[in-house]
Amino acid sequence: MSVNTAPKRQAPLKIDPATDELISQAAHFLGMTKKDFVAEATRAYLEQRREEIRRGMIESMKVLDGSLTASVAMLTGLSPERIEALGGVGDWEEET
Repeated sequence: MSVNTAPKRQAPLKIDPATDELISQAAHFLGMTKKDFVAEATRAYLEQRREEIRRGMIESMKVLDGSLTASVAMLTGLSPERIEALGGVGDWEEET
């Protein structure tokens, strides 16, 4: 697998005015830029919720077992049983 060494472009963050004001005030009083404040706050928030994120990732992996049925179920919200009752989806290798 190759590593992309091209720099990523900055994406604008769209937030509501009240949140922007909170970020501006916090950054000002901490003597940092808004960009640095948001980056540091995001890292702290993710660290604080690490276990919850890990559990969510495990649940997602249980749902997505690599089968086409699992992918269709995730995309449609239908259960695998309902998909099968509707005729199924075949598998990844079938020719059409």
